Amino acid sequence: MDFTVAAAMCQPDQLLDIARATERAGWDAVAMPDAVFYPETVSAEYPYTSDGSRFWSPDEPFVDPWVAIPAMAAVTDRINFYTNVIKATLREPLLLAKTLSSAAAMYPGRIAVGVGMSWIPEEFEWLHTDMATRGQRLDEIIEVLRLTTSANEMVSHSGPHYSFGRLQLSPVAPDPIPIYVGGHSKPALRRAASRGDGWISALASVDDLATYISTVHELLRENGRPIEGFKVAVTPFVMPEVSAVEQLASIGVTDIITAPWYFYGGDPGALDTKLASIDQFAEEIIVAFR
Repeated sequence: MDFTVAAAMCQPDQLLDIARATERAGWDAVAMPDAVFYPETVSAEYPYTSDGSRFWSPDEPFVDPWVAIPAMAAVTDRINFYTNVIKATLREPLLLAKTLSSAAAMYPGRIAVGVGMSWIPEEFEWLHTDMATRGQRLDEIIEVLRLTTSANEMVSHSGPHYSFGRLQLSPVAPDPIPIYVGGHSKPALRRAASRGDGWISALASVDDLATYISTVHELLRENGRPIEGFKVAVTPFVMPEVSAVEQLASIGVTDIITAPWYFYGGDPGALDTKLASIDQFAEEIIVAFR
């Protein structure tokens, strides 16, 4: 089991200290979310709350993950970093590939990418891209990322949404960059099982996670792909208890993503609270579980 700190909505000047504390305490990774901007009003419901409302305020900080991740990697030596998840369908895939490839080349073996789709119509409209084709485009974006970030040679691509002639990205990482797919819908689970190196959940109950993971495993078998080595990274609704970790492991979870500063009291926005909770969770849960 891996343990990942969810560095969502953290103040920019806290991120380097959080990364150092995460590594020092024995965690495995830091995951960074993605939000380009906060529309004052949205014409769709947020899919991960019961009433469809957003649970964060307009001024909650979302540092661009590909600014934050290289900075945090620079002040650490061991821990890994990935996005949880980047809204890939809002971005031009060659530019995303260049950013990803550069980060992975600078920090070999420590960078992965979690990809997903935005649920906000205004993001697609104001960033001048098409929401209706986002699922098809994400499939193709994954293909483009794999092609361009792993080939130290000329490559080309011709697809229904993206096409380019022979080109080469440099630098590239020495090893393929893991790509994890986020989402709870059946198409998202199918995409993860057929195209991804892992699946990432949003907040979910243990019962729901068990259903999702069972479906992903079934789809992996249908695609002739092994379950072993496939990352299942979840953000679960559980208390910080070893028994909860054991239950998650029993249903196939391989990576728990959590923000421990919401568990132990104190101001969750304060850096001191964050750093103390990273240590406490590691001592009481990670060490005890292992």
